[in-house]
Amino acid sequence: MEGKKVKYAIGDQDFRSVRERGCLYVDKTSYIDKIVNSGTKYYFLARPRRFGKSLFLSTMKYFFEGRRELFKGLYIDSTDWYWEDYPVLHLDLNTGKYEDLGKLEGVLDNMFRDWENRYGISVKDEDHSMRFKTIIKTAHEKTGKQVVILVDEYDKPLVGNLRKNENFEHYRTKLAGVYSNFKSSAEHIRLVFLTGVSRFSKLSVFSDLNNLKDITFSDEFADICGITEKELLDNFRQGIDGLAESYGVSYEAMCRLLKQHYDGYRFAKKGSDIYNPWSVLNAMDESRIGAFWNGTGAASIVAETLHASDVDIEKTLNARWKLDRLAGLDLLNADPTALLYQAGYLTIADYNLRNDTVRLKIPNREVKEGLFSDLLPFYVKVRRGTAEGVVGELVENIENGNPEDMMKNLQAYFAGIPYDLKMDNENNFHNAFYILLTLIGIDAKAEMHTSDGRIDLLIETPDYVYIIELKYDGTAEDALRQIEDKEYALQFSTDSRKVFRIGVNFSSETRRIEAWKIEER
Repeated sequence: MEGKKVKYAIGDQDFRSVRERGCLYVDKTSYIDKIVNSGTKYYFLARPRRFGKSLFLSTMKYFFEGRRELFKGLYIDSTDWYWEDYPVLHLDLNTGKYEDLGKLEGVLDNMFRDWENRYGISVKDEDHSMRFKTIIKTAHEKTGKQVVILVDEYDKPLVGNLRKNENFEHYRTKLAGVYSNFKSSAEHIRLVFLTGVSRFSKLSVFSDLNNLKDITFSDEFADICGITEKELLDNFRQGIDGLAESYGVSYEAMCRLLKQHYDGYRFAKKGSDIYNPWSVLNAMDESRIGAFWNGTGAASIVAETLHASDVDIEKTLNARWKLDRLAGLDLLNADPTALLYQAGYLTIADYNLRNDTVRLKIPNREVKEGLFSDLLPFYVKVRRGTAEGVVGELVENIENGNPEDMMKNLQAYFAGIPYDLKMDNENNFHNAFYILLTLIGIDAKAEMHTSDGRIDLLIETPDYVYIIELKYDGTAEDALRQIEDKEYALQFSTDSRKVFRIGVNFSSETRRIEAWKIEER
């Protein structure tokens, strides 16, 4: 395709449209081959938003409709599949916003009406569950082939109503009734494939279908959505070259930038690192490195939940969990770590076979900057027009070894925190420090363990080490004395870098950094 501009399917989740318009398509059809030859009837896959779930379901739709001409040159076209036309019911719940009662019914009515017309169903039951049951049965009888049911974002009506209890319960009951047909109509069904952002533990589809295959954490299906590094290098050479030219860097340097910003996702014990497909496509199309994924959906519910939970941010973002705890999620009482994982703000860093746990991490720079930007306003508000200058000076003073000026910058940034912000305990003060420093690119570690305690905040640069103890309604002298008594600096005794020990006190009365003491080695 050299010399011809590559078309990127930005926002186009219809496989037929992507292929007919000649857009770049990363071939995932080998996974369809695995699915149709497995003997399994019910599948579930959870992935974060904008990760290619809808496009994969659309690909399956046209595959089961026998549209072989769309698959020319793809893996599945080389198999011995017989390309028959199955009745496909594509239940796309991604189209509605579900802000008010009745929105789900409207979405279902539109889809059901089309299928009823297609299969000649004139008598329509008022109950949506019974209507769906009739559609499944009639489609099988009229075509002589079992039905393929594809459900896109099965949980979207629930996720959108977490703070509206009446709506949430109404939609939960409605969806449970519709999904109950997967079991009761099993004789008419060839395949059911559901996607969503979470496995909602209190929806009957998961308790009723004891033969449901959840491939969310499967090594075999780890790369079913998203872009692997091999896929990136094999398919996006022209786009990477364009980006490299725009930024005046080498091809290799641009590959490293793409990796830092968009790679790092992992969805299984042995899975590959995965690039965010939405961000990669937009970066290629616009020839710039941007925060594309952060703008696709409001992250406020994640930030609000994390803040309201009153947790240690740094610990939460580097947790170790059992996989089965991440698989099921009680959306009404969501653990903040599980919610962060399901929403795509955390991913698997590594797997420990000995205790069957995974360590979680923020996948990449794009996600980190987006999450911390959403979190920071819950802890800090700065006078308009002062933040950028203060932050610039703060970074410069940290990198140049000016702890006194660094503390003045921090004092200015945290000056006069409004009373509507939650700064009512030491943990929130620690979180505010950690979020700010991480957001501006400083390598900050919170609650760093030593042989005799935990350093509140540790900042390391190539030339300097800052050991910071934070007190809430104490004294800076007491904070500095704790650093000395606990010998927090001992581990750096042979380090060639200059070490600063800093005791800081925050006053709950004035809601500002009140005092600090600095000693250096």
